[in-house]
Amino acid sequence: MDEAAYVPNELLSRLVGERMYSVEFVANDYVQLRFDGAQSEAMPVVLNCYVWPIIEFAGQIWRETDLGYADALRKLTPGVVTSTSEGAGSGIRITIDTGTVVIDPALDEVFVEIAEIMGFSDGSWMVWRPGEDSFEGLV
Repeated sequence: MDEAAYVPNELLSRLVGERMYSVEFVANDYVQLRFDGAQSEAMPVVLNCYVWPIIEFAGQIWRETDLGYADALRKLTPGVVTSTSEGAGSGIRITIDTGTVVIDPALDEVFVEIAEIMGFSDGSWMVWRPGEDSFEGLV
């Protein structure tokens, strides 16, 4: 996405109404969340989470080090995105009808990038990094 045209939640909000159907753990490095694209999308929309997201499910909160974390994340699927938000001080929040994914890391949890979304039919994509955009406070 063109940095000059950056508008918080503009791209992320395209997930509203889409189904999160897959959670894939890639080695021990990161997790991919896959969403159905709109009817015109040829491929799924993928959110790569390079920091472990917080999971809110069934009245509890799970962090990656908690017993049951992977199960809680898996239980969000299949679920339909009902809202999204992002902003400085609050990070990224994806509310699904089955729970919530929150990406709001501390600086020591970030190695290079925080998250990346891609797969939209118009070629739009976004990478979130510390010190930039919705994570401008992470410096």
